[in-house]
Amino acid sequence: MSAEDDVDELIKQFTLAQAELMKGNSEPAKEMCSHRQDVTLANPLGPVVHGWEQVAAATDQGASQFRDGEYLGVEDISKYVTPELAYIVRIERAKAKVGGQSVVSPVTLRATMIMRPEDGVWKIVHRHADPITTARPAASVIQQ
Repeated sequence: MSAEDDVDELIKQFTLAQAELMKGNSEPAKEMCSHRQDVTLANPLGPVVHGWEQVAAATDQGASQFRDGEYLGVEDISKYVTPELAYIVRIERAKAKVGGQSVVSPVTLRATMIMRPEDGVWKIVHRHADPITTARPAASVIQQ
């Protein structure tokens, strides 16, 4: 298979893993990630973390905030693949009970993932996701 095919398969599997994360199960998502010390994660629930131990802990903590969820789909914005590195930018849509709420709510995230092959298997080495999916005024970046 080509690098593009391998990356497409990783993205497909990660999408399935995200569906599990919306149910509170972090294990499939963690399997898709690099376990090396240069892996990073910037999830919408906490600060940027660095290194496999911190990424694993942040992924577990993030998954613990979701339950009874369903992944609704993605809108891929951009993807680029080379034999050594790839990235994808996408909008992810789901619904879940979030943070102890009893009602299912929509969850929409803007996400960027960077991937590379490690020992012949493509892994995610960086993921950034946040809830910004529409234009906002410049003042929205000011911290109070």
